[in-house]
Amino acid sequence: MQGKIFDCVILGGGPAGLSAALYLKRANLDCAIVDKSALGGTPTNYCEIENYLGFGKISGFELCEKFEGHVDNFDVQKFPYEEIESVDLISPIKKIKTMENEFLARTVIIATGAKPKKLNIKGESENIGRGVSYCAVCDGAFYKDKTVCVIGGGNSALEEALYLTKFAKKVYIIHRRDKFRADEIVQKRVYENDKIELLLNFVPVEIIADNKVEKIKLQNIKTMKTKEYKVDGVFPYIGLEPNVELFSGQIEEDKNGFIITDGSMKTTIEGVYAIGDVRNTPLRQVITAVSDGAIAGVEISKYLMEIKEKVRN
Repeated sequence: MQGKIFDCVILGGGPAGLSAALYLKRANLDCAIVDKSALGGTPTNYCEIENYLGFGKISGFELCEKFEGHVDNFDVQKFPYEEIESVDLISPIKKIKTMENEFLARTVIIATGAKPKKLNIKGESENIGRGVSYCAVCDGAFYKDKTVCVIGGGNSALEEALYLTKFAKKVYIIHRRDKFRADEIVQKRVYENDKIELLLNFVPVEIIADNKVEKIKLQNIKTMKTKEYKVDGVFPYIGLEPNVELFSGQIEEDKNGFIITDGSMKTTIEGVYAIGDVRNTPLRQVITAVSDGAIAGVEISKYLMEIKEKVRN
């Protein structure tokens, strides 16, 4: 990449980043996608997606494969498995350094997504991979005929609990409230599944393990009494935190760390846009991430056109 200046470098190759690349290339702009892993992002781990318009039911991996295949028709330059070491967003020409390359760009799109929040309780971090997992699709098959628990009350938690019933003999859903936030159709499926037991008004306080997870200790938020349940696996789904460590101190974030943008996906830095789960958005779904990418691609096209017009004049 020595000396080459891209019109745009997209940091992250999930649905948002892939959508942005498609719109940028359709505007005849030179762009590249840089990602520390394979393209497709978190949705590749979703067992089933049934709310992406036009597809009915489709696995997350298959949907993201279709996204990438579509983008490949436009010869987007892709740089998967490149760990980003540093990013300069402030300079007029942005600079992104990886272990393999240095990218220069007139604009940057941040599409680095978000990761699962940790419970931050005793026994969690030391037992990741030994009974603690944040991906039911990745690890569910290891719990055939075993007992697991899912922590959370949103769509992700309930959907993953339902997926785990394909393997586990029993699935506890632990939620700090007495009502779920998940869609009604998902809740209905949970209530009708006889492998699932609900533990409402409980919070986890400790994961008990001896080389592998054996029990989880819960506290009732009303009585404050604690109780232990035997489980072989713990799957936390209590929300997301944005992947913004690379940009700290350069860009404005909200109180939860998500990047602040306007309706055009512009951040507070000239020439820098943020899309998908990493930004302050009221809904984090594949379909909204794709929409964000489309908006950013169009807005950057306009922005670069304006700059060229100013130079001519």
